Amino acid sequence: MTPRLVGNYLSINQRPEYQGDRCATQGSIQSRASSVLHQGQVDDRSGQRHMWWPSSLLYPPPPSAFVTAMSVVSFASLASAGLSELRGQHMTYSKFWHVVSGQQQNKGGTGGAQLAGRHGMLVAYAPALVAAAASFVVPGAVEGLRAELLAAALAVHFLKRVLEVLFIHRYSGNMPLNTALAISSSYLLSAITMIYAQHLAVELPDPTTNLLYPGVLLFAVGIAGNFYHHYLLSQLRKGGDDNKGYKIPKGGLFEFVTCPHYLFEITGFFGFAMISQTVYALAMASGTAAYLVGRSFATRRWYESKFEEFPASIKALVPYIL
Repeated sequence: MTPRLVGNYLSINQRPEYQGDRCATQGSIQSRASSVLHQGQVDDRSGQRHMWWPSSLLYPPPPSAFVTAMSVVSFASLASAGLSELRGQHMTYSKFWHVVSGQQQNKGGTGGAQLAGRHGMLVAYAPALVAAAASFVVPGAVEGLRAELLAAALAVHFLKRVLEVLFIHRYSGNMPLNTALAISSSYLLSAITMIYAQHLAVELPDPTTNLLYPGVLLFAVGIAGNFYHHYLLSQLRKGGDDNKGYKIPKGGLFEFVTCPHYLFEITGFFGFAMISQTVYALAMASGTAAYLVGRSFATRRWYESKFEEFPASIKALVPYIL
C-alpha cells in the first residue's frame, strides 16, 4: 500500500503504533510461505524418487536391501534349478528319486539321510503354511485388503499342499533330508518375503492398474486345476499289486501335456504376483515358471524313456506349444 499524507497526519498504516503489527503480519506470511515452499520441495523430492519407475502394474521397489536381494536370489536360484533339470541334474523327489538314487548307488554312495516320501513333503510344505497363517496374528504384518488376500492365498496354497500330502498323493520312494530342507527353506522364505514386501508397499504409490481381483481369479483357477490333476495322478496308483508302478496319465490336460499340474501351479503363482503387484512376487512367479518348465521337460523325457508307446504329440507343459 502506498503511504498517503492526509492533511497534517500520516495515514493509519504509517503511524508508529501500527508498524510493529504490520511487521509481525508480514513475518507470519513469509513464515507460512516458506513452510509451504519447503513442504512442496519435500513432496517433489519424494515424487522424484519414484519417477524413474515406469510400470503402471507394479509397486516401486521398496527401500529394503533384504527384499531386493531376495528378488534377485529367488529368481536366479529357481531359474538355475530349471536349467539343471534340463541338463539331467534333478531335484531328488517324486519319480526322480529313483533316478538319482540309482545313480548314487552305482557310484557307491548312499545319498545321505533319507525320509519317507510323505514325511519329506510334509517337511517341505508345513513351515510355509505356519508362517502364512501366523502373519494374521503378528501385529501390523498384514494391513489392508490386498495384504489380507495375499496372506490368505498363501495359506490356502500351502494348506492344500499339506492336505494333498496327507490324503491324495501316493509315494513309492524316499526323499533325501537335505532336499526336503532345501525345498522347505525356499518356500518358507518366499512366503515370509512376499508378505513382508507387501507390508512395505503400504508406504509406496499404488499402481495405476489394479490387478487385485483378476489375480484372485487367476489364483483360484491355478489351485483348482493343480488339485484336479494331482487327483488324476493319484488315481493311476490306486489299489492292486501295481499300486507302486507308474503309468501314462490320462484325463484332463494330460491328454495334451505331461505336466498340466505344473502349468496350473505356474498359473497360481502368477495369481500371487497379480494380487501383490510387488517386484518380489513377480520375481518369485517368474523363477517358479522357469524351474517348472525345466522340470516338465525332464518329466517328458522320463516318460519317453520308460514307455515306448508314449505319444509324440504330447507336449511337456503348454498344449500344442511347449
